[in-house]
Amino acid sequence: MRNSIEFKVYGNYALFTDPLTKMGGEKLSYQIPTYQAIKGIVESIYWKPTIMYIIDEVRVMNPIRMESKGIRPIEYSGGNTLANYTYLKDVCYQVRAHFIFNPHRPDLAFDRNEHKHHNILKRSLKVGGRRDIFLGARECQGYVEPCVFGEGKSVYDDIEEIHFGTMVHGINYPDEIGKNEMQIRLWNPVMQNGVIKFIRPDQCTQIRTVSEMNPKQFNKENITHVDELYAEIEGGGNN
Repeated sequence: MRNSIEFKVYGNYALFTDPLTKMGGEKLSYQIPTYQAIKGIVESIYWKPTIMYIIDEVRVMNPIRMESKGIRPIEYSGGNTLANYTYLKDVCYQVRAHFIFNPHRPDLAFDRNEHKHHNILKRSLKVGGRRDIFLGARECQGYVEPCVFGEGKSVYDDIEEIHFGTMVHGINYPDEIGKNEMQIRLWNPVMQNGVIKFIRPDQCTQIRTVSEMNPKQFNKENITHVDELYAEIEGGGNN
């Protein structure tokens, strides 16, 4: 598809935090990335409020391994706390995703040019993204590069199914759902032969409202038109 992207993302560590462990300070990573974490990675490659990314599937390439580390979190009150964080180690994923135009932002219809957005997205991927890539947490640096989804060997190719129970799917923001509220989504992922096929956000049935929130307003004065951005890149810009 002219709006699709396939890439590999990898790094030494990842922390896709289970929210149940956040309050106690002993953070524990999920075994697999959440939909929201992968969506954030794609948005770090290239993002504009005109478009919305849909994560189609993720292929887990390396064995799922954990490593605990003693961490000294920042204590703004001047304390000296030591916590244990449990990270995923030596992670590598293949990702397939695509974008659509945000149906809840008719005010940005002037910026809808699929061809140019797709070209910028592909070019941004080749240079490693327009922003830093993080694997769930700021201290977990990640790297992206183009790939062909399904190529290469995954350690889970011959394992028929692995169930991961109930986990966070992602977050609904007001500019993506047309409501002035932020919501959390849950789902029950299953990995089949190394591949996790994500359901779309609007297919999640376990949804809970977290808080009220108003969408940020965009217009021609505070957003760069895709034609201008495309011309800048064609003119020799690094991004």
